[in-house]
Amino acid sequence: MSMDAVFRALADPVRRALLDSLFVRNGQTLGELCQGHAMSRQAVTKHLAILESANLVATEKRGREKLHYLNAVPIQEIADRWIGKYERGRLAALADLKHRLEGATPMASRFLYVTFIRAPAERIWAALTDPEQNKLFWGGYHQQSGWKVGDDYKIAGPDGKIWDEGKVLACDPPRRLKVSWLHLADAAMKAEGESVATFELEETPGGVTKLTVTHESEAPNSKLIEAVSGGWPMILASLKSLMETGKALG
Repeated sequence: MSMDAVFRALADPVRRALLDSLFVRNGQTLGELCQGHAMSRQAVTKHLAILESANLVATEKRGREKLHYLNAVPIQEIADRWIGKYERGRLAALADLKHRLEGATPMASRFLYVTFIRAPAERIWAALTDPEQNKLFWGGYHQQSGWKVGDDYKIAGPDGKIWDEGKVLACDPPRRLKVSWLHLADAAMKAEGESVATFELEETPGGVTKLTVTHESEAPNSKLIEAVSGGWPMILASLKSLMETGKALG
């Protein structure tokens, strides 16, 4: 996705306001997004189309409704270009402090990430489900499962410690994988109960695969979703780099 398209999409204050609305509450319908804007549904639809073409908004059909989700991947890629990895922690801490002081709304309990990887879906699926390939882009962590519906699902650290566990809920290689997810290492996150992570792969023209990752929790203002919202972008950016260059990030 061209950075020029992203900058053009962000240049309009209406489109920035729409992204702000999705940041506060993801998964809104067109009607919900029209509220607070003194313009027609058609005008809002055009703005959303520009945001979607720049990959800043992802959509999902649920019944007769079309839900819109903020996709921060292009913004993350811009940040990666100009912000060094050793500065990220300090800048994130300052941004978090600013948000707290300003009384920002807590992050919603659903995370969605869309990225496009120049590799076949079968190859990406193999990287997602093979423990040895996991270690390459996941900082030594890896998933463990037989990858059949009902099988146990675990995430192990470099030392073999199990950090997360669950079950395989759906498995349709190389298109869709869905797992339940219980975090074990943090008491507050564990108390929230199970969340659900879904990986969807869709091949597009030109040898590019669209990878959509969603992570959902029924816990309001989930601490786990807040945590994975910072973790998934780096993991999946590293996967993209591994698939396209042969070398993971970090």
